[in-house]
Amino acid sequence: MKRIVVLGGGYGGVLTAKKLAKKLKNNKDIEIKLIDRNPYHTLLTELHEVSANRAPEDSIKIDLKKIFAGLKVDVVLDEISNIDFKGKKLTSEKAVYEYDYLVIGTGSKPTFFGIPGAEENTFSFWSYDDAVALKRQIRDMFTQAAKEKNPEVRRSMLTFVIVGAGFTGVELVGEMAEYREELCKEFFIDPKDVRLIVADMAPKILPILPDKLIRKAEAHLRKLNVEIVTGAKITEVGTGSVSLGEKNVVAANTIVWTAGVEGSELVGKLDVQQQGRKRIVTNEHLESVDHKNVYIVGDNIFYIVEGEERPVPQMVENAELAAPLIAGNIVADINGTAKKGYKPAFHGTMVSIGSRYGVANVGLPNKMFMLTGFMAMFAKHMINIYYLSGVVGFNKVWTYMMHEFFHVENRRSFVGGYFSKRSPNFWLVPLRMLLGGMWLYEGIDKLRKIWVDPNKIFLIPAAPYLKDATSAASEAVDAVKTTVDAQSAASAVDTAKEAVSALPVPKFIYNISNWFMDLMFYKPDGNFTFLAKWFQIGMVCAEIVLGIMLIVGLFTAIASIATIGMAVMIWTTKMAATEMLWYVAAAIACIGGSGSVFGLDYYVLPWLKKQWKKIPLVRRWYLYTD
Repeated sequence: MKRIVVLGGGYGGVLTAKKLAKKLKNNKDIEIKLIDRNPYHTLLTELHEVSANRAPEDSIKIDLKKIFAGLKVDVVLDEISNIDFKGKKLTSEKAVYEYDYLVIGTGSKPTFFGIPGAEENTFSFWSYDDAVALKRQIRDMFTQAAKEKNPEVRRSMLTFVIVGAGFTGVELVGEMAEYREELCKEFFIDPKDVRLIVADMAPKILPILPDKLIRKAEAHLRKLNVEIVTGAKITEVGTGSVSLGEKNVVAANTIVWTAGVEGSELVGKLDVQQQGRKRIVTNEHLESVDHKNVYIVGDNIFYIVEGEERPVPQMVENAELAAPLIAGNIVADINGTAKKGYKPAFHGTMVSIGSRYGVANVGLPNKMFMLTGFMAMFAKHMINIYYLSGVVGFNKVWTYMMHEFFHVENRRSFVGGYFSKRSPNFWLVPLRMLLGGMWLYEGIDKLRKIWVDPNKIFLIPAAPYLKDATSAASEAVDAVKTTVDAQSAASAVDTAKEAVSALPVPKFIYNISNWFMDLMFYKPDGNFTFLAKWFQIGMVCAEIVLGIMLIVGLFTAIASIATIGMAVMIWTTKMAATEMLWYVAAAIACIGGSGSVFGLDYYVLPWLKKQWKKIPLVRRWYLYTD
C-alpha cells in the first residue's frame, strides 16, 4: 500500500489531490489523504467581494467533502505541527500520519516586515475569517459614526487605510469604494466624510502590470475617490493610526494589511532549504531538493525556471499548472517511468477594481493583450468559471453565476443589473396560464378533427413539397372559382390566408426540412406514410401535455423550452403563422421559475433535488445545485 498525503486544502492541494485520485482510481494499492485544519476550500481571490458585501459569505467556501465526493481521497480535519522527513510521518496533537509521498501546499500568511505595531494593530486579509471580520468592522464603523458627535473621533471611524497596493489591496479598496455609496445612503452619511486610502512603499501600484494599465487603474481609483499614496515608508502602526512617511500620520480605526506574504508557520520551521520569504527550494520536478518523494505545490514553491531570473510567481495559475505535473510525477515514480520537468506557460494577470471595472494583461507568453473595463472583467470571470468547473463542476459554476450575474444588488456587476431578478415570479402566472391554455385548446381542437377523420393531416404540409405563398394563394383562388361546395371554397380561402401570413424561412433550412419529410413522411405516390400519422398523433398529444404542464405549473422550464422547440420545428416547414412569435416570446418569459408560484414546481422541484443529489453519479460529477 502506497500512502500519499496532501497537506493543505488550498488551490494547489485540492487540484493535486483531484488529479491523483483520477490517475490512480483503478489502483487499489493506493491511499490518498488530504489534511487541512478547515473543512472547506477558500477562494482567496474572491475575499474582497465578501468584505465589501457584494457576495454572500458562503460563496467563497467550498466543502472539501463535496469536492472529493465519489473520489478516492480521504479528507482529514487536523492541524499538523511537525513533519519528520526521515521517519516519513506528520504529527499533530491528536494523531500521526505516515506517508510514502508527501505534497506540501500549506500556502502563505501575511508578513509584516518587522514594522512596529503592524501585526497587532491591523486587520490581516488572507483567509475566510479575515474577510468576514473586516466586513463586520466596516459596518460597525459606519454604525458608530452615524451616532458619534465628536468630529475627530467620527473622522477616524470613517477613515479606512489599506496598506499594500498590489492586487489584493487594489481589489479590496475598489470594492470598498462601491460599498461606501451603499453604506452612506443607509446611515445618512455624506460620502465626502469617508476616506479610503491605499498606500504602498513601492513607487507605483500594481507593479507587475504594464505602465499603461497602471495609469488606467490609478485613474479609475481616483474616479472612485480613493486616495493613492506610493513611495511612502511605513514606519509604525499604532492603535488607531498609521505612519505613511515621516510627516504623514493618518488617524484611522480600520487599517488593513495586504503588503506581502511569506510561507506558512509550519513551513518556516521545517528542515528544508528555503529562499524568498520561507518558500521551499525544489528541483525541476517540484520535488524538495532535500527530501525525496516530498513535493511542493502553490505558494510554497521556490523554483527558477531555466532561462528565467525570478522564481515562479505566487499566484493561482502557478498552483493550477503545478498540480497536474506533481500528480503525474508521483504516478510516474510509482510506475517506474520518467518524470517531467516544470515548464509553466503563464497566461497573464488581471485585477478587478470594484465590480464593474478591471485591468488585465493576458494572452500567451510571447503575445500579451492589455484589456480594460468590460473585457478585463469578462476575462476574470471566465477564468474563475474555468477553475471552478475543474474543482466542483456545474454545482459551483451555477452558484458563482447566480451571485455574480443574476442575484446582484445595486447593479454591482460588470453586466450591471440587466440579468438580476427584479420582479417576483407571481407576475408571470397569468402569462403561463394563457400560454398553457392556448396549447391545450390547439391540442384538443386537433384531436377532435382527428377523431372525426383519422386520415386528416394538418401538422405536415399536404404535398411532398410545400409551395410558396403566392402559388398557394393562386391555387386557393382557383379553388374558390371552381368549387361548387361553398364550404370547400371557404376552406381554400383560409388556406391561402395562412400561406400568405406564414413566417419566412431561409431556403437552405426549408430544403433540409423538405428532405427530412420526403424521407420520413411521404410515399413515392405523394401520400403520407404510416409514420406521418403517428407523428401527428404524437404532436397533438405533446400540445395537450405541454398545455397541462404549463397550467398546473409542473416542470414549467421544460415545457417552455419544448414550446420553443416545437415552434422552431413548425417554422422550418413554412407552416408557422405570425402568432407563433407570441408562443416563443411567452415561453422565453416563462422559463425562469414561473411554476414556483401557484404551481406544482413549488412542491415537486425541491423534492426532486433531494432525490437527485442522492444518486452517486450525480454527486460524483456535481450535477446539482444547492
